[in-house]
Amino acid sequence: MMKPGVLIISHGSRDTAWVEIVDEAVNHLSLGEALPVAVSFLELVEGRLIQDGINELEHAGVTDIVVVPLFVSSGSTHIDEIAYALGAKPAPERETDLEPFAVQANIHFGYPVDDDPDIAVMLWDKLRELSVRPEREMILLVGHGSKHDGFRQRWEAGISSLAERVRAVSGVAAADYGLLSVGTVRERAEYWIGQGYDVLVAPLFLSEGYFTKVVLPGQLEGLAYAYNGRTLLPHPLLPHWIEQQVSVMLEQVRGQ
Repeated sequence: MMKPGVLIISHGSRDTAWVEIVDEAVNHLSLGEALPVAVSFLELVEGRLIQDGINELEHAGVTDIVVVPLFVSSGSTHIDEIAYALGAKPAPERETDLEPFAVQANIHFGYPVDDDPDIAVMLWDKLRELSVRPEREMILLVGHGSKHDGFRQRWEAGISSLAERVRAVSGVAAADYGLLSVGTVRERAEYWIGQGYDVLVAPLFLSEGYFTKVVLPGQLEGLAYAYNGRTLLPHPLLPHWIEQQVSVMLEQVRGQ
């Protein structure tokens, strides 16, 4: 008999507050007690790595693991290597040091944030306190991005679509995006400032850290813009996003 379970995978951090924010979001899930859920991290969280999560679920008798990759873009190279190591794809698109995991259950690999409507609402909720004159404002989404061909294009497709969703939700005049890894953040901010817009900068990151506190402000140094550094988490809509994904994938699994 099939017994499904859920494995939520995030990057991980040495900052315990970062890990607690992810755990808190998962604690608010309403998936039912009969559905085992494990939260694992790619690195840096000893005892809670991906293999630990697999072992926990299989020990609970899970035969089919629904994997929710808690990353902001399908352009992340981590998505590629994790999918490969879990056996969800035959080979990685880029070379990886991540060894294949020991897994007996069937793997059903989900999708990251990308341009989900819930995420657009979350971004605007974190940014709205900065809005004063929406008719003269534009929102600049800033993500990490990727320099690697193929991955960069996925980043751009997802964040450009998400920027338009945020513009529609917020009612501001315009929206655009910049990527830290390819150096387009300052260029896009300068363009919109030059057009006479008030620039509101929204970091597309799960939680605060070095990139939101140091790298992003550093790339915009000397420019006039509004920024509060507030990231996606914590937010009550994230559990909803996870629940929706799990529900859709479970229907697919049970229909196979």
